[in-house]
Amino acid sequence: MKTSVPMESASALIDAKISELADWRGKTLAKVREIVLKAAPGIIEEWKWRGTPVWSCGGIICTGETYKSVVKMTFAKGASLEDPYHLFNSSLEGNVRRAIDIREDDGIDETALTDLIRAAVAFNLEGKKKPSRLKAKKTILQ
Repeated sequence: MKTSVPMESASALIDAKISELADWRGKTLAKVREIVLKAAPGIIEEWKWRGTPVWSCGGIICTGETYKSVVKMTFAKGASLEDPYHLFNSSLEGNVRRAIDIREDDGIDETALTDLIRAAVAFNLEGKKKPSRLKAKKTILQ
């Protein structure tokens, strides 16, 4: 079953998670969050799966998971995205998702990450467009 909390609550829960991670992971998750939210208008924060920050716009863009040695950004449809900066470095064998593992001493290329987030938003929104009547009519006639 999908569980989600209201946006205001999700943002507060993400704030709390960042605060409780009083080390590099909290700072990194905060930076990732800042980049995601600035990347495109309409991005919303969600809190799913018993404690995972999720950012969505027309569908899930990515998650922000924290582990002992990495902050992981998992892009829900990452396998469908171009990655010219080669940011994806995890979950490369999957047919749908791709992830970026950020380690303690890793820098974040804000421009490249912003471009990837915008590509994910565009991909989600493109999939939501309804075919025009003319296009749908041609398909039926063929």
